[in-house]
Amino acid sequence: MKYHIAPTYQDKADRILDIVTHFESRGKKFDERDRNSLKLFEVDGETINVKSFKIPNLINKIAYRYFRTSKARRSYEYANRLLENDVLTPQPIGYFEERGLFFGRSYYVSKHLSYDLTYRELIRDSEYVGDVKLLSAFAKFTHSLHKKKIHFLDHSPGNTLITIKEDAYDFYLVDLNRMEFGPMDFKTRMSNFRRLSAIKSHVQIMADAYANASGEDATLVFETMWQEIQDFQKRFHRKKRLKKKLKFWKR
Repeated sequence: MKYHIAPTYQDKADRILDIVTHFESRGKKFDERDRNSLKLFEVDGETINVKSFKIPNLINKIAYRYFRTSKARRSYEYANRLLENDVLTPQPIGYFEERGLFFGRSYYVSKHLSYDLTYRELIRDSEYVGDVKLLSAFAKFTHSLHKKKIHFLDHSPGNTLITIKEDAYDFYLVDLNRMEFGPMDFKTRMSNFRRLSAIKSHVQIMADAYANASGEDATLVFETMWQEIQDFQKRFHRKKRLKKKLKFWKR
């Protein structure tokens, strides 16, 4: 196991390594997904979050072993880079990689954050659905990312945690292994909203807030943002239909 632990957690290094080593048999499940899993563990009264990335396919076992940076390491390094740019994310603790002849599992460890909601609650099954203040604040937050030349490629409903303060909101980015850093043209910035709400009234609120923050034409912002969202939805549903057909022929 190759690993790196943040300087502020060096005194807990042995216990964190033990947690990762026994990830499968210990801890409390927090989220279970098709590709990866999250568990919570207690260390000296502090809750830490461990994300386990699945074992890659054979090609990626070689690629991650010899040529590419692992998802866990990227998550850790990007988290630190976000914090350096005053963008919130749960405190990064370290990353772990199973390395032999081939690459195995990798793990990203961070401090667990107690939050009030995610962006997902702004679009369904919540008292916050369509909340103008929250949607506007989120759009301004996204503009601040773009202004800092941060392109969060997985800008989707479950990947922004929101805490509500008395007169403001804090936005924390999670699932960080896919990011790019550098200037973005107008279309790329508008496309960054494509995985979020497909509800036109929500998009209008976000477009108005983004235009207000950027100084760009509000009509152009809305029309471009809405077009990017519609194009993404068409591709998404086309892919979904294709998967159904493939499953049918496999029966």
